Amino acid sequence: MKTILLTGFEPFGGESLNPSALAMPMLQGRLIAGHRVTTAILPCVFGQSLTLLRREIQRTWPALVICTGQAGGRASLSVERVAINIADATIPDNAGRQPVDQPVVQGGPAAYFSTLPTKTIVAAWQAAALPGAVSHSAGTFVCNHVFYGLMRTLARQPKIRGGFIHVPFLPEQARRLASNAPSLPLDQIVRGLEIAIQTSLTTRLDRRMAGGTIC
Repeated sequence: MKTILLTGFEPFGGESLNPSALAMPMLQGRLIAGHRVTTAILPCVFGQSLTLLRREIQRTWPALVICTGQAGGRASLSVERVAINIADATIPDNAGRQPVDQPVVQGGPAAYFSTLPTKTIVAAWQAAALPGAVSHSAGTFVCNHVFYGLMRTLARQPKIRGGFIHVPFLPEQARRLASNAPSLPLDQIVRGLEIAIQTSLTTRLDRRMAGGTIC
């Protein structure tokens, strides 16, 4: 049976929770569109996270790779469109590393695009009454580092599709951090990831959308 590799991140920045990690055991072993989901939790550490991701890709040889991470402050599920070749951390990672204005890969391309059907995923989220958006910036922290490294790896494996999805805070995080911080319950995050996987496996040609209108 073909495999889907889905990853989340451990908590970082002093947090005790990361919704992307909490979603992983809820999706482990799930059968979606004839593919079995296998999951991994990556360390929030520059370098180590990519090493583990590449090891998991080699171990599972998946048809699809979706990496996920937390984007506190965002109000919706966000499918990232582009990864950029820069690491510029405003806080240290979980190993105390804090690169500033460094390339993810020395001499690598300025950017890689996701090969997920980004706009079709957003349309599917919205049809399921889930908040969703295409994002054009995955930041410059470990999430973008992993996203860029993933797409560089998959550029040599064109049969494997891949990309990155950011998820909002959980309600309990939002209540603790700021009363007005946007959030999404874990069951809705899990449902959104299921929909993203299903859509990615069953959609070859992405929709066109401008100004909220699907073409």
